[in-house]
Amino acid sequence: PLPDPSVLVKRSPVVTVMGHVDHGKTTLLDSLRNTAVVASEFGGITQHIGAFSVKLNSGDTMTFLDTPGHAAFTAMRARGADVTDIVVLVVAADDGVMEQTIESIRMAREANVPIIVAINKIDKPTADIERTKHMLVQNGIQVEDVGGDVQVVPISALKGINLDLLAEAIVLQAELMELRGDPRGLVEGVVIESRTDPYRGKLSTVIIKRGTLRQGTVLVAGEAWAKVRAMFDEQGHNIQEAPPSTPVEIIGWRDLPSAGDELLEVESERRAHEVMRWRRAQKLAKKQIADQEVVQKKVQEHYEVYKAQLEKKRLLGKFKMRPTGPREKEIKDDDTGPKISVIVKVRDVVTSLPDYTGVGLRGAAWMVGGLSSVIRSSGRVELRVTRSDVDGSVEAILDVLETYDCNADCTLNLIHYGVGMLEALAKSKQVVIKQHNIIYRLVDDLKTEINSRLPLKPVEEILGEANVLQEFKVTEGKNKVSVAGCRCVKGHLKKSAQYRLLRGQESVHEGGLESMRHLKNEVDTIKKDVECGLRLNDDTVSFQPGDILQCYEIKHVKQETQWDPGF
Repeated sequence: PLPDPSVLVKRSPVVTVMGHVDHGKTTLLDSLRNTAVVASEFGGITQHIGAFSVKLNSGDTMTFLDTPGHAAFTAMRARGADVTDIVVLVVAADDGVMEQTIESIRMAREANVPIIVAINKIDKPTADIERTKHMLVQNGIQVEDVGGDVQVVPISALKGINLDLLAEAIVLQAELMELRGDPRGLVEGVVIESRTDPYRGKLSTVIIKRGTLRQGTVLVAGEAWAKVRAMFDEQGHNIQEAPPSTPVEIIGWRDLPSAGDELLEVESERRAHEVMRWRRAQKLAKKQIADQEVVQKKVQEHYEVYKAQLEKKRLLGKFKMRPTGPREKEIKDDDTGPKISVIVKVRDVVTSLPDYTGVGLRGAAWMVGGLSSVIRSSGRVELRVTRSDVDGSVEAILDVLETYDCNADCTLNLIHYGVGMLEALAKSKQVVIKQHNIIYRLVDDLKTEINSRLPLKPVEEILGEANVLQEFKVTEGKNKVSVAGCRCVKGHLKKSAQYRLLRGQESVHEGGLESMRHLKNEVDTIKKDVECGLRLNDDTVSFQPGDILQCYEIKHVKQETQWDPGF
């Protein structure tokens, strides 16, 4: 909600410096900060991003985005974050208006942000201030000299000439704009940059637009959230609060937000988690819609190419084939004419079961033949699709199966077979006919039939584990055999089950038991925390303290096809 006008207070302007490469943006920012950052930057390209405040002798304060040209400004605008109040357009007096100068003017106008022109490098012998002003007017900047409202300040950022006049121009523009902020409401702001500090962890530079940020505040920004552990100003000093228009570094992020993300205060960490879940769900939904549009576009493109190739083959006479079998009297329905029927027969070939992902079928009535062959677990499924209608054309089959995505696990053979009444032929061959008017029911029916014919799948079930405490040698006839003195530590032990001897991470032996004893009695089961003696059916196996005997059974469970038709 909008703040109460009675609680609004004057706030500092947020200024972005823009202009062409090497026209002096970084030098100007460096002079304003009165630091030596420029010396560590190369080729006129800024090496850092952030924000800082400048306090004037008059007591007025202004905040500058320390950005590389208009890069951060573009990132803010792309996310709808209008953090900039004033744009200082730096134009070199010797070069005049250049390509990126024009681009900066366009961006400021689109954002409806007022411009102050700083004509830089006036200390150079080749500087021409009047020519530069004329070029600005030609590009739509109505400077005050020609009756406009755009302030122009000639400066030398390198030598510090007229920087006080530039600051006064910014203060004047801010007063005309009557910038006000609400220091009492919930915190709102914009992320300027994010990074990971090797000593302080994840942190972000933000500018507060509304409210006063304090330690312990819970914030959300994009898909990240934070509980503020500490705040620092541009000098690295720890601060306790940050009112509107204040640039501040925040520590306490769980994940890093992105530049331009809107910063919002929430009442609790629980609420922050709820916001994150909702935003991620919204992002996923948008991505799914975008992906679907891309897929549909690709399908349409492939379909157009396919239709063109099909038409070319038709013209070449490639599909003008004669029926290969006897043809009975053609029968037409009373309503709309011929209907498409599909027979699907599954037979065994040696490889693996198919993934039917992406099958797309369309038509009026679907006739699906029974699956006459048993599918082996190692068998490859080959689909033989035969279509019969009144004209027997194979082109219709291609249209029906246009979206089928064949892969190495499943081949689809198209067979042109000139038959008449499909039901009569199916009856003579003892093929079950099933009719489907809805593709979903067709797929469900096929899944049920396939599942019923898949072989049972062996699955190992762990019943329990026993730790080997000691090995005993027992006389058996003339031989001594090894017996493991054990304690059951997990589940239970079963005499009729299989056992795996584990030594470290390695399986030493697998097999059955010859004997299971508790005290002196032969037993069939041992419960947890009970000691026992176990003798394997292989007397050559020896035991060591610390070995594990794992008790397991092999069960056979039903398999289910992983066919996902994509709808």
